[in-house]
Amino acid sequence: MYNDKTLVCKDCGQEFIFTAREQEFYAEKGFTNEPQRCKTCRDARKGISRGASRQMYDAVCAECGKPCKVPFEPRNDRPVYCSDCFRK
Repeated sequence: MYNDKTLVCKDCGQEFIFTAREQEFYAEKGFTNEPQRCKTCRDARKGISRGASRQMYDAVCAECGKPCKVPFEPRNDRPVYCSDCFRK
């Protein structure tokens, strides 16, 4: 039903393949527009790059009191939980 399509990335101008499987996935999700960027440019817009690590912030769990690291800057108006307490 679907065939691979060659598209051109609107950011870098490189051609990329919009596979039949990706088209099927888009249709299942109800997406009506084709992707406009290649995977590299999509990842770059999301801030994802190879080997890049996320900035982590020191915090103290509001439940158990143990120190932990979280991927967002803690604020005083919201509690922060370590991964064990968060799962509970």
